[in-house]
Amino acid sequence: MWKLFKHLGEHKAAVLLIILLLVGQAYCDLALPSYTSDIVDVGIQQGGIENAVPERMREETFDSLSLFMTEDEKNEALQAYDLKDGIYERNTSDKETIDRLNQDFGMPMVILSSIQESGQTDMGGLKEMMAAKGIDDTKLQEMKKQAAEEMGDMSDSIITQKAILFIKAEYEAMGMDLNDVQMNYLLSTGAKMLGLTLLMMAAAILAGLLSSRTAAKIGMDLRGKVFTKVVSFSSNELNKFSIASLITRSTNDIQQVQMVEVMLLRMVLYAPIIGIGGIVKVASTRTGLGWIIGVAVAAISVVVLILMQIAMPKFKKMQSLVDRLNLVSREILTGVPVIRAFSREKFEEKRFETANKDLMRTQLFTNRVMTFMMPLMMMIMNCITVMIIWFGGKGIDAGNLQVGDMMAFITYTMQIVMAFLMITMISVMLPRAGVAAERIQEVLDTRPSIHDPSASRDGELEKAKGELTFEDVSFRYEGAAEDALEHISFTAKPGETTAIIGSTGCGKSTLIHLIPRFYDVTAGRILIDGVDIREISQHKLRSLLGFVPQKGNLFSGDIASNIKYGGSHISDEKMIEAAEIAQATEFIDSKPEGYESPIAQGGSNVSGGQKQRLSIARAIAKDPKIFLFDDSFSALDYKTDMVLRKALHEKIEDATIIIVAQRISTILHANQIIVLDDGKVAGIGTHEELLATCGAYQEIARSQLSEAELKGGSAS
Repeated sequence: MWKLFKHLGEHKAAVLLIILLLVGQAYCDLALPSYTSDIVDVGIQQGGIENAVPERMREETFDSLSLFMTEDEKNEALQAYDLKDGIYERNTSDKETIDRLNQDFGMPMVILSSIQESGQTDMGGLKEMMAAKGIDDTKLQEMKKQAAEEMGDMSDSIITQKAILFIKAEYEAMGMDLNDVQMNYLLSTGAKMLGLTLLMMAAAILAGLLSSRTAAKIGMDLRGKVFTKVVSFSSNELNKFSIASLITRSTNDIQQVQMVEVMLLRMVLYAPIIGIGGIVKVASTRTGLGWIIGVAVAAISVVVLILMQIAMPKFKKMQSLVDRLNLVSREILTGVPVIRAFSREKFEEKRFETANKDLMRTQLFTNRVMTFMMPLMMMIMNCITVMIIWFGGKGIDAGNLQVGDMMAFITYTMQIVMAFLMITMISVMLPRAGVAAERIQEVLDTRPSIHDPSASRDGELEKAKGELTFEDVSFRYEGAAEDALEHISFTAKPGETTAIIGSTGCGKSTLIHLIPRFYDVTAGRILIDGVDIREISQHKLRSLLGFVPQKGNLFSGDIASNIKYGGSHISDEKMIEAAEIAQATEFIDSKPEGYESPIAQGGSNVSGGQKQRLSIARAIAKDPKIFLFDDSFSALDYKTDMVLRKALHEKIEDATIIIVAQRISTILHANQIIVLDDGKVAGIGTHEELLATCGAYQEIARSQLSEAELKGGSAS
């Protein structure tokens, strides 16, 4: 799983910016419930009056309140208000100052309200009444303390309610419209909520955009790394993974990782921020319902753990089943002509259906397990809501909780639960993405068995002649019990043609694949101009070779791009000359667009013979020092084969030519013919010499040549 986060570490700046945006989004999201609470509690229930600190009050009211304050409280109140035309107006909005004044004004307002309700005196005569009764400052403070003790645990709630009633009465006495006060508060609070919502939306959009771009960049980088790694693989690694699996890892697996990376950036990073923020906000509400959060988190954790234990093994199996389905699909699609020729459609349909159903059953199992998650989560959320309303209602009834606070608590609780739900949802995808990331990393961590030397001898081959030597070469495929080639020794010289012939499966193609290092020899060594090919770079080695595989492989584009595939240095003249030598000009010139004629993927719009001639032309245009023809003339008719070999002999005089062939007529005039039999050299010599000395060659010759040709030692 850590590999998913490892990819994010390569984009630290983007991830940091996303985190900052998510923090901003969470701040706005967490601030909204408190504003909702304020609208209910302050805007509706308290008429827009937030606390016991009035915006304005009459001079006589201030004087009456100050009677029940200490000297320090009175001085602090005087600093917070300016007296103008008999009206004290508040001059500060500092939160700490407002909180202190709220404590200073609360109890005096309650005492004054009680005095007013008893009808003992008005504001103006309060001071004279106190003096007449002999009540000094000490007795006033004792009255204040006694009143607080009588209120007991409900003191804060009662003080707030009575103080707000006192302020409303004061505003009315001053001629202020209480409806305007309430509406101004509602509008200002609503404007703040709208602003926070817009900021939250902007942060969410930017975070989503950056997350998508970062995940897309991670996907692009992974595809590039996997492609680069796969291109460096030898045939051993390709056989180990299989082409179908490598395609799945390069497409489906990387897509899984990319999709989860987006969710990691958007959900997994956001969930703890909103969850922790929600817990902090819940703690600050002082509702006494925090234990409900613990119940919710515990219930969710149990559900997630149980579901993950059941589903995790199936997620790991799913990717291998996708590989299997891709493998079967690829085999069927590439072998459609053979399937139809043998009327095996029903068999292949059944084979595909088996692979398809295996994948479907696994997906259905995981989906069915995960379908329990959302109903269970919703049930937990609904139960939590009912618990909050039940216990919160009791708190409201007891007078120690307000309706708005309970609404805010419900919202914060849902945010905390949703944070866990987001993590739960991503946990459904994380196992499969984790498996995909491991499969990708397996490719990236695989060290190619064919690698360049630490100190190459490329400089010794700057003016290479192309002499190729096999010195006691043996080779065994990985995992095989016996050698495919044993003790092969020969030298192929520049300007000469060396042919390799033998029965099917004797190791001809294996031998020729050792030269470009598609595999490395198990024993012995292969030399070019006396330099071991393992001591030069792969790029340098292959720049000396012109390889034509047994199965001609063309790339989508046009004829010109396929012939010039060897490099941008190939001119049009060289391209045309190569096509002439390969006997390809006849069918190229017959096309309306000539060398610009399109080639479909894999060369599906040209015949087998045309494909081979274009492959041969591609190798010739590269102008290599050594030509490797791996049974590359098999799709050509005898006439074209003969003319092509003659053109090769005339035009390519200084290159070393290695030809693997099945037909003796193709290699008849070779300077030396190597006969392979069960991975061993059965004979080396010219056609005439082998007819006289090599039984394996004689057997091949008798199967292909007439008696006259055998006696004459030649064939037309």
